[in-house]
Amino acid sequence: MSMEESLLSSKSEQLRSLKTEVWVESKKIWRVAMPSIISRVSSFGTLVVTQSFIGHVSSLDLAGYALVQTLIVRFINGILLGMSSATETLCGQAYGAKQYHMMGIYLQRSWLIDLITLTILLPILIFAAPIFKMLGQDPSVSDSAGYISLWFIPFTYGIIFSLTIQMYLQAQQKNAIIAWLSVLQFVVHILLSWLFTNILGLGVAGAMVALSISSWLVVLGEFVYIFCGWCPNTWKGLSIAAVKDLIPVMKLSISSGVMVCLELWYYAILVLVAGYMKNAEIAIAAFSVCLNITGWIVNLFVGLMGAACVRVANELGRGDAKAVKFSIKVVMGTGVVIGVLLWVLCLCFGNKLGHLFSDDEEVVELVGDLSVLLANTVLLGSIFPLLSGVAVGTGLQTKVAVINFICFYVLGLPIGIVLGYVVHLQVKGIWGGLLVGVGCQTSLLSFLIWRTNWENEVSKASERLDKWNLRSPNGSN
Repeated sequence: MSMEESLLSSKSEQLRSLKTEVWVESKKIWRVAMPSIISRVSSFGTLVVTQSFIGHVSSLDLAGYALVQTLIVRFINGILLGMSSATETLCGQAYGAKQYHMMGIYLQRSWLIDLITLTILLPILIFAAPIFKMLGQDPSVSDSAGYISLWFIPFTYGIIFSLTIQMYLQAQQKNAIIAWLSVLQFVVHILLSWLFTNILGLGVAGAMVALSISSWLVVLGEFVYIFCGWCPNTWKGLSIAAVKDLIPVMKLSISSGVMVCLELWYYAILVLVAGYMKNAEIAIAAFSVCLNITGWIVNLFVGLMGAACVRVANELGRGDAKAVKFSIKVVMGTGVVIGVLLWVLCLCFGNKLGHLFSDDEEVVELVGDLSVLLANTVLLGSIFPLLSGVAVGTGLQTKVAVINFICFYVLGLPIGIVLGYVVHLQVKGIWGGLLVGVGCQTSLLSFLIWRTNWENEVSKASERLDKWNLRSPNGSN
């Protein structure tokens, strides 16, 4: 064999090896991502179903439900989601380091921290009616919202367990059970809602009871899965060790909470800003349609975000910096390919997207005008959640929180207000500010990940795990 043929054979062998490695890594990523996507879509669907049944009871109660669900529940859910993401970091790294017994302790610590957090936030649900009246909402709608918000209390307490257990299970790639439970929840929720509202005639109370029962059905299923022996290595029972090192974990949880909330609240503020424009009803409707489209797409990339977090955390805990970098390349490549496909679809069908949500031609026309900005936001939205997932898996939540604050509130929001009101671009100006904020965030996160020394991060993860490691019940470390 000549030297040239030998060289070609070597390159061909390397290419086959690379394809095999990418395929293996992709399977690991989608094994975590797909159940997470199914779970989030199903959970979102239960809220939509509840809204639909309440809408057939009373338009007044529909408005009250919308206020509570889009403002208060989203606000609380954002905080709990952020606080719980510390569980992703710690459980993922502990699993990679084979400190399996610590994962159950980290899970219990997250329960304690989230229960304390939600209890502090509980007055927002209890006093929703006077809060909405103080904000200038219609008194009758506010009273309806105050009644409905009380029914959301058991639902929000269920969120604590469903969020944290999902992160605990996906860290060990056992979250397929979550997907099955979420689909079961969705089906049961439809049946219970129909039974309680249409057959028994319980109205709003029936719809909210159905929501609570179906959401806790998932939690009970998760408890059975964990407590009855399907996680023998990572669950050793309830332990007093959960209160040890609670303060350091709480600091990481707070950093995670701030990171996520700064991002989630930004979109709510933009809708509020749009409400002060000329022809505000059309502006809010069109803006909300675009945000709903991005919201459905975000469910896909949040699933991939969880996979990015798990893979990075696992490899950091395992001490393999090279594998961390390879995993990042594969998950980012996957996200970009999907993002480009969605970007093309938004550009091709942008003028028709509005018809999916509204029959008002003004709203449809404005959505069409925003389609190019929407497409570019979707493209960037396929990148920054994955970068955030890498950061969470690494434990860089504090740095990401600073980046989110600068990009969204120092740059994006002021630019959007100036373009919308001063330059008179209206909703296009607000969305332009959103695009600037997301673009800056994506650029800074990319720079942060690119400049990260992964060998150092491996050392930091090892030091953190060794510091917080406790003896397992069998006496070993």
